[in-house]
Amino acid sequence: VRSDVIKRAQFSAIGGPKLQVEHAHVSLQGRRDDNQDRAAIDAGAEAVLLVVIDGMGGHSEGALAAETSLQLLLQAFRDIPKPLFDPLGFLHLTLGQVHDAIVQLGLKLPLEQRPRATCAVCLVQGDHAYWAHIGDSRIYHLRTGAVVERTRDHSHVEFLIREGVITADQAQAHPMRNYVECCVGGEPILPEMSIISGRQLLAGDVLLVCSDGLWGHMDDAVLASGLQDASIDITTALKQLATNAVTANGASSDNTTAAALRWLAPA
Repeated sequence: VRSDVIKRAQFSAIGGPKLQVEHAHVSLQGRRDDNQDRAAIDAGAEAVLLVVIDGMGGHSEGALAAETSLQLLLQAFRDIPKPLFDPLGFLHLTLGQVHDAIVQLGLKLPLEQRPRATCAVCLVQGDHAYWAHIGDSRIYHLRTGAVVERTRDHSHVEFLIREGVITADQAQAHPMRNYVECCVGGEPILPEMSIISGRQLLAGDVLLVCSDGLWGHMDDAVLASGLQDASIDITTALKQLATNAVTANGASSDNTTAAALRWLAPA
């Protein structure tokens, strides 16, 4: 286990009562030679940021791309005044800066060898969540053991699912299931990024940010149910979920990384 942390934080919603959140993150190496994933949570007085970065293992310096991306995102979040006036603008501009920085790391390398990473970022402020992702790292909004919403991967297989060419079950065995169509780093052009406006949270809702090592061989319903029981602390539940994913993936298990936040009732 690279890390597993549980914390509770209180913060004041704008014009509202104090709120509580419970959060944790975990990263397992799986059956890979090293861990190129990174995860972190920064919980401040008025906002919380969850980040998962997946360094692309087929490219040079995937771990460097992931670590650089993570540190830039965390520093940008720490530097901006809270509460954030424009959460969506923050996500868009900061991910653009991250991409530019990773591009600079690989300018002297052939294009196919340049550092790259996928990323998913979720920002919680007041009783709303905002999120953005590039590639196939995902964000799930869970409620009462079910998926309210999840991000859609920037991948060829996700496109085929949306077009009705294949089913989600067929995607598991598709030969291009690991083919990602955009990422941070690589080519200088800004990659496609999906940014979601504020989603209102209810007491007990869970936000899960994860790499494809977690969701790759796990049905969404199973994934959601693993974080349903509020009587189980979120570190224990998240660590068990990640361990189950590594077991399910067997000898081909990837780095498996996630950050989760449970939004609790107002104090």
